[in-house]
Amino acid sequence: MQDYVFSSGRRTAAVIGGVLTLTAVGLGSQAQAASYGTPNIALSASYLSGAVGATGDPAVNVTVAQSGADTAALAVTVSKSSKTAVAATGDATVTVTGATRQLVVAARGQGYTDLTVKVTGVDGQTATKTLHYAASASVQNAADTRYFSGSSDASAAVDVGGGYAVVADDESNTLRLYDRSKSGAPVKTWDFTSKIGVSKEMDLEAATRVGDTIYWTGSLGNNKDGDYKSDRNTVFTTTVSGSGASTTLTYGRSYKKLRDNLVSWDKANGNRYGFAAGTASGEVPKQIDGFNVEGLEFAPGSTTTAYVGFRAPLAPAVPGGKALIVPVTNFDKVLSSGSAATFGTPIELDLGGLSIRDIRKNAANQYLIVAGSWAADDNSDPYALYSWDGDPAHAPVKRLDLPTSDPGGWEAIVDVPDLTVSGARAQLITDDGSADLYGDGTEAKDLTHDEWKKSRATWFTVTN
Repeated sequence: MQDYVFSSGRRTAAVIGGVLTLTAVGLGSQAQAASYGTPNIALSASYLSGAVGATGDPAVNVTVAQSGADTAALAVTVSKSSKTAVAATGDATVTVTGATRQLVVAARGQGYTDLTVKVTGVDGQTATKTLHYAASASVQNAADTRYFSGSSDASAAVDVGGGYAVVADDESNTLRLYDRSKSGAPVKTWDFTSKIGVSKEMDLEAATRVGDTIYWTGSLGNNKDGDYKSDRNTVFTTTVSGSGASTTLTYGRSYKKLRDNLVSWDKANGNRYGFAAGTASGEVPKQIDGFNVEGLEFAPGSTTTAYVGFRAPLAPAVPGGKALIVPVTNFDKVLSSGSAATFGTPIELDLGGLSIRDIRKNAANQYLIVAGSWAADDNSDPYALYSWDGDPAHAPVKRLDLPTSDPGGWEAIVDVPDLTVSGARAQLITDDGSADLYGDGTEAKDLTHDEWKKSRATWFTVTN
């Protein structure tokens, strides 16, 4: 046997059975045959919210690379957790191969933890990023619950087809498009503040759709300190094009005198509902004789008459009073041409002493109404779901009591299924702005990262 040195490296030669064989010496794996750069790692989000026992929790995309290496050969792991009681390294799952992986975390406890996400190159070099993770507590109906993040104060929602909905927030003027089947951040956002000509929050509380037009309204009431803020006295329209993830909204028109029209109408009718007193300086809106709008839907078979539903006042404004709807008979013209609102005969509904928190109908003129307290911003008072046919002479029927043991107040109905079909389900959304989601005493609306703010969307069976 004889060693020979070739330009490509040392080889050992031997003659075996008259045949010269060469064996490479010192030639290693891919890692020894080339030089590699430092691995790179990037996260699609640095902050993420999950929930204990959740279904469909959001994923973070992890993009990795290393010069000279096949990305499929790079290993991605979660190597450390700052608080394993919230989520341990074994609670993180990395799926998909190639340059972009998906990281999903299954929370085991409420709270916060920092997760170290590590990529290991083919030569053993590593790089890391930190994912700041927050987990809320488990809730009822967990399998039927999703979380819409980016905002915690969902207040109105409109279905736009393809499994998506546009959701409004009463703490900002941003409209957000969500995939109704998944937890996670909005797919798109729109903010028409400058086009509407407002500078502060409109306190968006209700919306409805006719054809390709969505009507949005502020609460029309004073702020929580009893001060009049003109931007809250805003109704506006957006035009929908496309559907699903391709949905686009464009601004239409606005009207800023509906509150004034309502007060004038009530004065002309003997101050029956006390609108002037409820809107007076110093009067807070969320009291039994206050002034606060939270429902908007069109009358059966109409594209002109809209039902404006009130959270306050009750009618009469005493415990056990009825929920109030005031029909605006020219609502289309109010927005299309700026005509002053005209009103029909008011409707008083027996919702068991609760008021209207949202109202929605389908094409068959079947209505659902979320009924809740005029006072509560959370689940400290009862909530219920009623059905109705839109006829003022007919009483609504309670379908179910909504759960109140979890954070948030029920605030929005996305759409109404066929209420004649057994097992039909409706998706409702909570306003979680006042909720302590992560057990540290911080209200969700005050969290420092929008990615940790979220509202809960749950499907309920409304027929049986």
